[in-house]
This record gives sequence, C-alpha cells and structure tokens, in this order.
Amino acid sequence: MKTSYAAILALALPVSLVAQQPSGAATANPITNAFKGPTMRYQKILAQAFDSIPESKFGYKPTPGQLSIGYIAQHLADDNYFFCNNFGATKGARSAADTTTADSVKAKWPKDTLVAKLKASFKFCEDAFAQLDDAKLAESITLTFGAQSQQRPRASMVIGHSIDMADHYSQLANYMRLNNILPPTALPRPKAGN
Repeated sequence: MKTSYAAILALALPVSLVAQQPSGAATANPITNAFKGPTMRYQKILAQAFDSIPESKFGYKPTPGQLSIGYIAQHLADDNYFFCNNFGATKGARSAADTTTADSVKAKWPKDTLVAKLKASFKFCEDAFAQLDDAKLAESITLTFGAQSQQRPRASMVIGHSIDMADHYSQLANYMRLNNILPPTALPRPKAGN
C-alpha cells in the first residue's frame, strides 16, 4: 500500500510542477526535469553525509539485523548502476571486483574506496539522465530477475531510483543522529547574503 501511494505521489509531482510553470514559459522535458532535480539533490546530500561520517563508524549499525553504514554505501552504488543502466543505451562500466565480490565483503572496504565508488556511480547516473527526455520515459524496457523477465516503462526505473535514494538517505540520517552527527539536511542554512 505504501509503495502504491509513493508511486502515485511520484507521478503526480511532475504534473503539479508543470502546472506551476508561468504561462508562456515552456520547459523542455518538464517531467524528466522534475525527477532529475530531486535525484541530483539526493546525490549531493548522500555524498555530503558519507563524507562527514568518520571511517570508524562505517561498521556501525543500530541493531544486528540492520545494515552497516559501509553496507549502505556499497548498496547505493550497486543500486545506482541497476537503475541508471536502464535510463538509456549508455551502460556503466564496473570492475570485476565491484560485480563479483560479495556485498558483505564490499561493505568492509575502506571508507575512501566506498565513497569513491559511490561518487562514481552518482556521476554515471548524472550522465545517464542526459539520455532521457519525456518521450523516452514511456518506452518499455525489459528487466530480468533470474529466469523471469518483465516489461516495464522506463519511468519506473527513474521513479524507483529517486525513491531508493530517499529511503537510504532517511536511513543514513537516522544512523548519523544516533552517532551525534548532524545529517546534511539538518545543518544550519547559510544566512542570506553570506
């Protein structure tokens, strides 16, 4: 139920943003741009968050059943390639170590390695967005899970990517607060004129 509500909200947001455009101010690809803006913002604040967490905390997880901070970093990088590889013809190039190493091992890589790989995945996604326009969002793509394939509109990958990043930022922000670290969205805003 929550996923359906989030999907409806995600689809309604671009339409409401287009409706707020001043008359005569036609914007090319308003739906694509409505998704790109928040996605790029999440990339920025996720990078800031991981940069601000000390390496000694990358093994932290609130309970044994939850993901560690390092696991979240490697998971986000993997998810970014999964979603953004479906934005168009350009595919992200990854090393064998990135694709064949177990997630639990990658989660324990040093902070500088994890953050560099995460930022590289953000750059790939930013470039992948350049392949999109509103017409391409409706194109059908094939996703294969094991032996089963599904047809979905490309827009489902764009929406899923944004929701995934929002979900993991919320998770990471909670972990940061539990460690007395302010997440980027809680930092004081600069005063006007500074």
